[in-house]
Amino acid sequence: MEVAISSARASGPFPAADALTAQHLVEIYRLMFLSRAVDDREINLKRQQKTFFQISAAGHEALQVGAALALRSGYDWFFPYYRDRALVLSLGVTPYEMMLQAVGAATDPASGGRQMPTHWSSRALHIVSTSSSTATQLLHAVGCAEAGRAFSARPEMAAKAEDDYRAFHDVDFHGDEVMLGCIGEGSTSQGEFWEAMNTASNQKLPVIFCIEDNGYAISVPVEVNTPGGNISRLVANFPHFYFAEVDGNDPVASLHAFQQAAAHCRAGLGPALVHGHCVRLYSHSLSDDDKLYRSAAERESDAMCDPIARMRARLIGEGILTAVEIEDLERALEHEAAEAAERALEAPLPEAKGITVHVYSKDLDPTRAAFATERLEPAEKANGQKPPARNMADLINACLRDEMRRDPRIVIYGEDVADASREEALAEVKGKGGVFKLTSGLQTEFGSERVFNSPLAEANIVGRAVGYGLRGMKPVVEIQFFDYIWPAMHQIRNEMALMRWRSNGAWVAPAVIRVPIGGYLTGGAIYHSQSGESIFTHIPGLRVVFPSNALDANGLLRTAIRCDDPVLFLEHKRLYRETYGRAAYPGSEFAIPFGKAKVVRPGADLTLVTYGALVPRALQAAQQAQREHAIEVEIVDLRTLNPYDWDAMGKSVAKTNRVIVAHEDMISWGYGAEIAARIADELFDELDAPVRRIGSLDTFVAYQPILEDATLPKPETILKAIVDLKTY
Repeated sequence: MEVAISSARASGPFPAADALTAQHLVEIYRLMFLSRAVDDREINLKRQQKTFFQISAAGHEALQVGAALALRSGYDWFFPYYRDRALVLSLGVTPYEMMLQAVGAATDPASGGRQMPTHWSSRALHIVSTSSSTATQLLHAVGCAEAGRAFSARPEMAAKAEDDYRAFHDVDFHGDEVMLGCIGEGSTSQGEFWEAMNTASNQKLPVIFCIEDNGYAISVPVEVNTPGGNISRLVANFPHFYFAEVDGNDPVASLHAFQQAAAHCRAGLGPALVHGHCVRLYSHSLSDDDKLYRSAAERESDAMCDPIARMRARLIGEGILTAVEIEDLERALEHEAAEAAERALEAPLPEAKGITVHVYSKDLDPTRAAFATERLEPAEKANGQKPPARNMADLINACLRDEMRRDPRIVIYGEDVADASREEALAEVKGKGGVFKLTSGLQTEFGSERVFNSPLAEANIVGRAVGYGLRGMKPVVEIQFFDYIWPAMHQIRNEMALMRWRSNGAWVAPAVIRVPIGGYLTGGAIYHSQSGESIFTHIPGLRVVFPSNALDANGLLRTAIRCDDPVLFLEHKRLYRETYGRAAYPGSEFAIPFGKAKVVRPGADLTLVTYGALVPRALQAAQQAQREHAIEVEIVDLRTLNPYDWDAMGKSVAKTNRVIVAHEDMISWGYGAEIAARIADELFDELDAPVRRIGSLDTFVAYQPILEDATLPKPETILKAIVDLKTY
């Protein structure tokens, strides 16, 4: 028979597995063998030291081709992992594009040479940028499915707006799209797997979880990772799921399982899990040698299950192709892989000067005045009375309410943020609206589709936000206490903040993570008093905001919501309802640019750079320094920590020639260390005394108020530093 020799995936959807023609079976074999040929060619390049890393799909081809041919490229959404070569090849990624990844070419469409090969990405094909982290992408698939459902229910949300992030996000949605998330069996030990299964089940989301079970997570066998050695037995009681456990070495059986799974999802019945048993014919990667931990008999047994060999035997045995025809086909595909490699080796390499491009949005700069200007509404009402002063909690709630009215793409969720998940209770109860009441009334006004509670799982909250963000929505999520943000750190550092850069600008995940932070609560103790903002300012791609008063909180939160980067918005718990920093409601368009510090107290003798809860404490100390020592302290409130306003600090230090940097976090390795080091380095000639730092003791905040008071910086601590530095 005539055999097509082309790397393009088969046109049109494949028929049911029991209706496949001879040509369909040949097409399946072509895709499987082409994947193997590209693998083998990459291995040759690595051994010739022309590439730097290689990891193969050898043994997984049948399962992956079955998955791809059951779904719709560029219509459904795909969250693969690094072994999914045959999957993405069948979806439309070409061998040449794969080779560009292998050599790290500038024209690599997946990352521009920024990621290892096999870290897939294609905007056109809906293949979302893959990281090396395992199972994290499953939560992205869940958030992506939630966003698709929201757009389908409210298509008007897709409308663009020219003055915020929506101007740069084209929305693509259908009513029956399916998300495919793929992991190996070892990754089912990760918490993100279970968190994704949990939410997909609860919400009956159209997500297919593909478990590619080759029996080994690098060198760790399945029975060590999975109790009983079989993940299907462990998940069998999740409601609303379609489950299939298949021979992943059989492409037709795999195709059938994924077709059934897709039909289940498209019908709105819930998610699916396809557990495919396959083999890993090569080592985990070329950096691994499986001969060190697998017996010869075991490796030989797996080789007997090679899906390529089995499919070849079937084509010959059923008289579909002769041995000569198969050899001709394989030779042509090997030539295609070799030609792709040769072309890729001639491609230009990326230029070093471009390494910082796409760390942040190049389209929407939240530091520019044109994006966010401080415009206050008239201070008096029509009756001539001044509006009442409101605290930080009130003005944060007001901003959230204003922005939700303005932007239908905003969703708010987290632990306890809803008024009541059981809506019928709202007929007789006031509603919770967050442990600090900052989201109070939002569910009541905007509905449970836009304001809702999450499971008690921080990675779940942030990982789903990545999925929402990459679809063009704006999740504004809450981590209940900064002390519990650490389970989400993986999602923040390795996924959300990196998405734009690692995909070379193809994918972005703008979101706002609101987090109550800090001590000074009396009784907050270890797990309700932590600071640690410097850890997050150390993450490229993440904006970090830390207001000290109600007006700044309102304006900066509005900027955070409208900008096109992920933002960590830190809210000091002690400041929520403080008398200090109260202000009248400034209006629905009041906004403050990032990176613009504010001189909250002018002075000529000494500069004090600070933020958050230390601003009112610094003001108290400065007033006392003036009264008792005639020292005029200039206080600079940074307001945003990344970016920070270096110019404002420089001007102040040039005027006063002395500087103290104060923060609430521990003194060692804190945020102030970087500011102090830069001042000492770049403003040395302006200084008449050493740079001083103020921070907490290098220990933890205790429950007993006496111990807490001994740990955290106090006004008298700041005053002593002011006097000492002035008299130095």
